[in-house]
Amino acid sequence: MQITDVAATPVSVPLSPIEDGGIAPYRTNHGELYEMDRILVRVDTDEGYTGWGEVRSFLSPEATVSVIEDGVAPMVVGQSPFELERFRRQVFIEYTNANMFFAPVETACWDIVGKALDRPVYELLGGWTANHQTNMRHREHVAQDDDAGSVEFAYALGIFPPEESRQYARRALEEGYSVLKTKAGRDWQTDVERIVEMHDEVDGRLEFRIDPNQGWTTEDAVRLAAKLQDAGVYLQYIEQPIRVDTHGSLESLRNRTAQPIAANEDTYIPRNLRQMIDRSAIDAAVVDITPAGGIAGVRHLAGIAEDGGISVAHHCAFDLGIRTAAILHTVHSTPAINLPSDTAYFGWEADVIEDPFEIENGSIRVPDEPGLGITIDQDTIDRYRIDDAA
Repeated sequence: MQITDVAATPVSVPLSPIEDGGIAPYRTNHGELYEMDRILVRVDTDEGYTGWGEVRSFLSPEATVSVIEDGVAPMVVGQSPFELERFRRQVFIEYTNANMFFAPVETACWDIVGKALDRPVYELLGGWTANHQTNMRHREHVAQDDDAGSVEFAYALGIFPPEESRQYARRALEEGYSVLKTKAGRDWQTDVERIVEMHDEVDGRLEFRIDPNQGWTTEDAVRLAAKLQDAGVYLQYIEQPIRVDTHGSLESLRNRTAQPIAANEDTYIPRNLRQMIDRSAIDAAVVDITPAGGIAGVRHLAGIAEDGGISVAHHCAFDLGIRTAAILHTVHSTPAINLPSDTAYFGWEADVIEDPFEIENGSIRVPDEPGLGITIDQDTIDRYRIDDAA
């Protein structure tokens, strides 16, 4: 079997308003989101099998489509989708990291291989494993649980005023989530107030993650961590509190607070995860299929973290059904990913798969059908397609 074509289609899908159970406006340290551009990648083969991948837009939809179709596609057309490890290592470009553009192609190849072998991707990756929802109990005991075929997620929330944030914490709890992740970084003192308000609203029955996207100085991160501790709030972790490649400061911060520290953007840079573990600078890693170069790449990072004795969660990048399916299969079969992964899936106005996933008690069932286990809804793709970038 050989790959015959790689095509990228840009779409822009609105986010549902938060008052209607959605997520918009999603406020971060960098701006507000009301819709998201996504690039859907289709890989065709000479035996009639088609696979799908998905990636966010980088710089612009036009630029992302061009790099995938004009840059990555010529490297993989004519090769077998079964030989992923070989040809993913051929995607090397001096002076830049092309992994993010190769990742959706790699995911599509897993989809193809699963369809050709009539097996879901998670079985190709080693099968179901006892991950975070098992609390490390013996697999035979976990198999009796109703959630053994599901992956647990953390509820994602943008920046809202403290009093307004309370109602969204209550919503997350009532919808069955155990963890809430909120953006931060505009003002650390207000960030403290928001976390305390949400913690009080749910009587401590939710765990919290806070993510300023590198938005604090080290001293502000120290003060935030101390004030939360004084208020009796202990986070699951603070995600990437300071800028990347400042591992000495990250190590110092971890030594000065009882609040666990996690790296996200730092894990996108080759070898940074290993260096942070060696310096005892982090307690957890938040990894992502896209910058890792695909499913195989992110499992490699998860293995490094597991070997270093730190916890792992998978990142959310406003994923439609294609990438959500890839995350489900990856997390389901990777025991090193032992914390609930982030999701904003509940926030979409529509999805590009025929049967959108349902979130029940903060979890999503893993598809059992061959490949990624999804069917593409071409009508929805046509409705939200960005024609100027095609």
